[in-house]
Amino acid sequence: MSAAYTRLRTALPPLAVSGLVLVLWYLGSYVLIDADRRFLLPPPHEVVRVALDPANLAELMAGLGLSAQVAVLGLGIAAVVGLLLAALMSQARWIERAVYPYAVLLQTVPILALVPLFGFWFGFGLPSRVLTCVLIALFPITANTLFGLRSTDPALHDLFTLHRASRWTRLVKLQLPAALPSILTGLRISAGAAVIGAIVGDFFFQQGQPGLGQLIYLYPRRLQSELLFAAVILASLLGLVVFWLFGTVARYATAWHDSQQRPASTGQGAAR
Repeated sequence: MSAAYTRLRTALPPLAVSGLVLVLWYLGSYVLIDADRRFLLPPPHEVVRVALDPANLAELMAGLGLSAQVAVLGLGIAAVVGLLLAALMSQARWIERAVYPYAVLLQTVPILALVPLFGFWFGFGLPSRVLTCVLIALFPITANTLFGLRSTDPALHDLFTLHRASRWTRLVKLQLPAALPSILTGLRISAGAAVIGAIVGDFFFQQGQPGLGQLIYLYPRRLQSELLFAAVILASLLGLVVFWLFGTVARYATAWHDSQQRPASTGQGAAR
């Protein structure tokens, strides 16, 4: 099987779904909605035409850049804090019992209830937006990393015990490498969550340079529905790109892991 055929077979399903979405979008714009109300669902080509206007495109790209910056900063801080918390909890059960409930609490408290408090405490600029991303992205990294650290093969633990390895040596040379697939899975989940946090924070902190969230807030009030759809699409593409990027990193970084290996043939093919 050629590489070109493999790439084509991989690309066809998402392309087919995208084509179906465009067809349904056009049907909704021209069949289900009257002409005088078409601004509620502008057709795709109108969204593209308005978004590519130089002034509009510059505004959208600036908003995309700010949202991407906030998401990357928030994800980076969440990754460092989450890895440290998971490493500490893996070393002592009493630390896990003391810290883990608060990590769960941050995940269960509605972030929209905390966003106004961040504005009061830290202002309405970049720090509050980044903090919003951190709180949304922290729990998946912590939980997945802790799971990976706790799931190390007991036989390997016995081998390190036999060689009288220290806690630090056991953590660095055994637990962290074994937990790498779980860590990258947590990062992959948190990457999408960080983009959501950037959009949500920007949506509420209506000060400074506008990101995509602020543009999504402003465009409906200006009755600029084409730009609203363009901003939503850009926000979705940002999340998709970040998710794909971490998925690619995970695939290459854990190529040795069983989850990345091609499954063996089963059934009659295996019997032959």
